[in-house]
Amino acid sequence: MTRQLSAPIALARTTLALCLTAAIAAPAWAGDNAATDTSATPQQAKSLDAVQVTGTDAVTNIAPSQGSMVATQPQSIIGRTYIQENVPPTGDYTDIASIAPSVYTVAPNGSGLMEAAVVSIRGFQDGQYNVTFDGIPWMDSNDFTHHSTSYFTNQQTNAVTVDRGPGTASTLGNATFGGTISVDTINPQKQFGISPYVSYGSWDTAVEGATINTGAFTNSGTSAVLNLQNSTSDGYLTYAGQRRQSVFAKLIQPLGENTTLTFVAMANNLHQYVPFGATKAQIAQYGNNYGLNDDPTSQAYYAYNKDEINTNLGYIGLHSAFDGWTFDNKVYTYGYNHFGYNGLDPNGETPNGTAYGTDNVPGQHMRNTNRSWGDIFRVGKELGPGELRAGVWYDHQDDIRWLYEFDDTLNQLNPINNPGAATLQDAAVDRRMNDTLITIQPFIEYQWNITDNAYVIGGVKYNNFERDLSATVNQKTGTPLDYSKKWNATLPSASFHYAFTSSWTAYAQWAKGYLAPNLNLLYVPNPAVSDSAVAPEKTTNIQLGTTWTNDRLTLSGDVYKIDFNNFVQSHKVGGITEFYNGGGVHYKGIELEGTYLLGAGFSVYANGSLNRAIQTTDNQWNANTPHKTAALGFTYSNGAIYASLVDKFVGKTYYTANAEDDTPIGGYAITNFAASYKFDPHITDVKDFKIGVQLNNLFNNTHINALAGTTGADNTPLYWTIPARNFNFTISADLF
Repeated sequence: MTRQLSAPIALARTTLALCLTAAIAAPAWAGDNAATDTSATPQQAKSLDAVQVTGTDAVTNIAPSQGSMVATQPQSIIGRTYIQENVPPTGDYTDIASIAPSVYTVAPNGSGLMEAAVVSIRGFQDGQYNVTFDGIPWMDSNDFTHHSTSYFTNQQTNAVTVDRGPGTASTLGNATFGGTISVDTINPQKQFGISPYVSYGSWDTAVEGATINTGAFTNSGTSAVLNLQNSTSDGYLTYAGQRRQSVFAKLIQPLGENTTLTFVAMANNLHQYVPFGATKAQIAQYGNNYGLNDDPTSQAYYAYNKDEINTNLGYIGLHSAFDGWTFDNKVYTYGYNHFGYNGLDPNGETPNGTAYGTDNVPGQHMRNTNRSWGDIFRVGKELGPGELRAGVWYDHQDDIRWLYEFDDTLNQLNPINNPGAATLQDAAVDRRMNDTLITIQPFIEYQWNITDNAYVIGGVKYNNFERDLSATVNQKTGTPLDYSKKWNATLPSASFHYAFTSSWTAYAQWAKGYLAPNLNLLYVPNPAVSDSAVAPEKTTNIQLGTTWTNDRLTLSGDVYKIDFNNFVQSHKVGGITEFYNGGGVHYKGIELEGTYLLGAGFSVYANGSLNRAIQTTDNQWNANTPHKTAALGFTYSNGAIYASLVDKFVGKTYYTANAEDDTPIGGYAITNFAASYKFDPHITDVKDFKIGVQLNNLFNNTHINALAGTTGADNTPLYWTIPARNFNFTISADLF
C-alpha cells in the first residue's frame, strides 16, 4: 500500500492565472537575440561555451555527457536536452549527474522523491565535494552535505557540470576535496512565450507547472523567466509520499554594451514522509519497497516520520568587461528551515514506552535551520602574455539545531533524559545549539598564454574558516559548551592546457584540495584537547586528460592519482573522546566517455571508469566506492522525434555495517527508455505540442544497491533497494 496524498491546487491555479494574464496582456515584444546570463565566472563561461555549436546535427548537441575542450581537469557537461528528455520531471541535480563517469547515486524512493541516499564521485561522498548554483557554493555548514530535493528542479536547470578535481585557485567552496557539481539555471529566451506542462506517472505521481519568458520588454533589453511547479507522489517506498511546490525567477538587465545585472530568486516548499531503510528481514517479509506503515501504535507510522522543509535562495550578479578588464560580483543569501519528526526506532528493535506509559510510542522532534549571507568578487586583467585573475569569497552562516524526545501517542514532550529538570523542555532535550561558520577565501592566479595553442594556469588560494558553537546542550555530550576555533589552509595549483588542433586538446593538473573540519569535532566535553592534533583534510591531485571534438565525435579520457591525508579520526583517552589526524586514502583510476554520430539521427554514447580507493591504515577498500562504472546508450534525434535507450552499470561496492559484516554489494545495471514527439497542432497561439514518455528501470531490477545505515539498538544493517520499473508520461506546449 502507499500513502495517498491530496494534491494541493493553489500553485496550479496561480500558474494558470499567470499564464492567462500574460497571454491577454502580451504586447509586441522587442528584441531578436536571446538574453543570456553573462554574470558567470570565466571558468563557467568556458564550460558552457564548449557545448555551444552552430550545426543542429553536431554531436555536441545530442551527447548525454561530454568533456570540455577548454577544461584543465576531468569534466563532464550534461546539457538541457538530456535533462529534459531523459531525467524524470520529479528529478534533481543528483539524477542528472548520475550519467557521468565515476558517479554512483542511489534514489530509493524514485527520482527526486526523497533526498538522494548516496551521491559518490570516485568514492568521495556528499560532504566531500562542492555543489554550486550559478557559481555559488551552498551546503549545510555542519558537514557540508546537500539537500538535493530542497532547491532547484529539473525544469529550472539549464546544465550540470561534474568537475572531478579541486580545480584552479579560483574554484571556491568549503569542500574542493572531491570536486564540484555545478548547476546552472535557465536563462530568459529571446521571445515572449508560455510553456505549460503536466506529467503523470507511477505511484500516483503528478507534476504541473509552467515556464514564462517575457522576451525583451524594454528598450534596454530587460528580460526575465519565471517557472512555477507543483508535484505530488506516493513514492516507490510504502507510505513515503512527497508534496513539493517551487518557484524560480531570473531577470537580466543590460547596463550599456558591456555590463549586465542579474537578479535571481527561488523558493521551495517540501513535505515528505521519510523511511530510514529496511533490514533484510523486513524486505523478505514486506517486500523490496518496504518503508513505513499505517499503524499508529508503531514507531514506523508514516505520520511520525516526516519532514517539513522550506528553502529560499537569491542573488544579485553584476558582470562587466571593458578595456581588458573583467569584473564579476555576486551578493547572495540562502536559507534552509527544516522541521523533522521520527519514531525513535522505526525498524522495530526498541520497544514502545515513554514516561507516560509502557505502550506509548516514543519519537523525536527536531529543527535545523540556517541562513547564509555571502559575496563572491572576481576581477581579471589582461597583463603581459596572459591574464591575471584575483578575487575573494566571503560566507557567513548561522545555524539553529535542537532535538527533543517526544511521546507521539500523546503528542507532547517525553521527559526521560532528565526527569528532575525544572522544565519539561529541559527534561526532554537531546541537543540545543547555535553555531556559526565564517569562511574567507582570497585567491590569485595567472594564465600564461605560452603560444596560441598552449597556456599554463598557476595560482594559490588561502582559506580561513572559523567555527563558533554556543550550546546549552551540546550534541553527544549533553553538556553546555561555548567554543570558537579557527583553521586555515594554503592551496596551490598548476594546470597546463594544450591544443594539438582545433578538435583535439589535452591537459595536465596538479592541485591541492581540502575539506574544512566538520562541526562534530566540537561534540566533545573539551574541544581544546584535539586542537593541536587536527588539521584540515587535504588531497594532492595529479590528473592527465584529453578531449577530441568534431561534428561526428566527442571523446574524452583521463587518468588520476589522488592522495588523501590528514584523515580526521577519533579515539577515547580515559573515557574522553579526542580527535586526531591519521591515515587517509589512495585513489587511482581511469575514465572515458564519448558520443559518436552514426548518421540519419542515430548516435551511440558510452562511458566507463576503473576506480580504486584503498585506505592507508589497513589497506581496506574505501566504502561506497564502486570498482567500476559504465554507461551505454543509443539516441535517435531527428526533427520532431527523440528516443533514447541508456544503461548505467555500477560495479561491486563495499560497505561497513559493523565489525562482523563487511559485505560487498554486487554490481548492478539500470536501463531506461525515453521517447518524445513534438508537432504543430494547428491551434491559434500554440506553436508546438509535445508528448513524451519515460520508462525507468526497464528490466525491473529491484536488488539491494546501498547500505542505508544501521539500527540504533542492535546495529542491524539497513538497506536501500532499486525502485521497481516505473513510467512518466508528459505533455507540454509552447504558446504564442
